[in-house]
Amino acid sequence: MTGPSDPRPLLSDADKTEHVRATMAGFHPDVVAEVRAAVEGSALVVVGMARNPFVKKTRKALAAAGLEFTYLEYGSYTKQWKRRLAIKMWSGWPTFPQVFVRGTLIGGNQELQEALADGSLRERLAG
Repeated sequence: MTGPSDPRPLLSDADKTEHVRATMAGFHPDVVAEVRAAVEGSALVVVGMARNPFVKKTRKALAAAGLEFTYLEYGSYTKQWKRRLAIKMWSGWPTFPQVFVRGTLIGGNQELQEALADGSLRERLAG
């Protein structure tokens, strides 16, 4: 039995057919490669979408804090949803924005705001 602090159980690769594994691996690999390269190459990355108020809040908060970041945008609510789905499948995070610090996904806007407030974002960036 899992408790509230246990991570969400994921279906293991052993419980997926080869066809399913291949389909998942081939689902917009160009987008996943682009995001992965940015996350590996930049200290602070925000992955978002147009017209999303939480993405705008995240970008505004980082700019106000004087922090440089890489921003990748994939469509809006009705466009490029499959590309965003590929990113969600890769990261395991269900919403946008997705904020990465030194290669680690810290979450979305709420988690970013908390990390800015408690100083842990700057600590991660310095580390």
